[in-house]
Amino acid sequence: MKLKSKVALIPLILQWTLNASLVVLAAILVVLLGKETYLIFGFINDGGHLNKLELLEALLIYFLYFEFIALIIKYFEAHYHFPLRYFVYIGITAIIRLIIVDHETPMATLLYSGAILVLVITLYIANSKLLKRES
Repeated sequence: MKLKSKVALIPLILQWTLNASLVVLAAILVVLLGKETYLIFGFINDGGHLNKLELLEALLIYFLYFEFIALIIKYFEAHYHFPLRYFVYIGITAIIRLIIVDHETPMATLLYSGAILVLVITLYIANSKLLKRES
């Protein structure tokens, strides 16, 4: 009986470790989001030393931080479950950023666009009735 109670403690300890790590990660992401906000608005107020491409890249990085923070919030709201659609949103945003930053070869851009299409189809399937959980 004692061994069973000790073994039952392992998932609880791991869950607490995961939760604490996610809280620390969320705090780091909030700080980085603040720095990115300062960077974007600082350059806008300084007369715009960033070119349009750099500003767009900074905005997409800003949204990536925002989406990761939202993912962590949803994890706690969904009772320790990561919703699939948030990972898909993050993937789409990351690939769009990649297309904007690295668009030298048309074939790579086409492949990235195909990857976005696959993610959008995945998002459609994930939001359809086929994968909805029963209440």
